[in-house]
Amino acid sequence: MAKRRVMTKADVDDFMSQKTLAIVGASRNWLKFGNMAYRQLKDKGYRVFPVNPNADTVEGDRCYPSLSALPERPGGAVIVVHPRATEQVVRDAAAAGIQRVWMQQGSYSEDAARFCEQNGIRFVHGHCVLMFAEPAAFYHRFHSWLWKLIGRLPQ
Repeated sequence: MAKRRVMTKADVDDFMSQKTLAIVGASRNWLKFGNMAYRQLKDKGYRVFPVNPNADTVEGDRCYPSLSALPERPGGAVIVVHPRATEQVVRDAAAAGIQRVWMQQGSYSEDAARFCEQNGIRFVHGHCVLMFAEPAAFYHRFHSWLWKLIGRLPQ
């Protein structure tokens, strides 16, 4: 398999400049990353739509069963699902007109990345979205500093 291109700071900045995001895999369980991402992005001023076909609400907000069910098209979708489901999510994003996705660590799929490349969908993978959502919490700033130190931070 071909190696995926390296993510750049421009990729990250383009995604983070979107102020309306869908969180696919948003969870009702506050201990899960899908819930944490939803809460933290919302607290940082992003308009976020939780997407999970198995939940009616997340953190008291209406949850949508799919990207196509959203009341408006978000600028991007943060994907927090098992890699086996990620390809379908990026296909759903394309069908809904969403042109940016962030495959959160643990969600990356080669097939999903290939679909994105073949269909002009900009994507970020291999990084935690919360490292780049300002203002970042101390542990995310530390993580970012550490990744910069070892040369893994997008440039």
